Amino acid sequence: MKKLQLRFEELVKKNKEELLADQKRIEIIEKRLDDKYTNPKK
Repeated sequence: MKKLQLRFEELVKKNKEELLADQKRIEIIEKRLDDKYTNPKK
């Protein structure tokens, strides 16, 4: 049972790290889109 708990915690940790990385990517993309649509070609 202890081993299973450890495995679960590892998965949760890994998932959180991936989510954070995804959020960063999304923020970068959103910023790029904002720049593109709020600052039309000069």
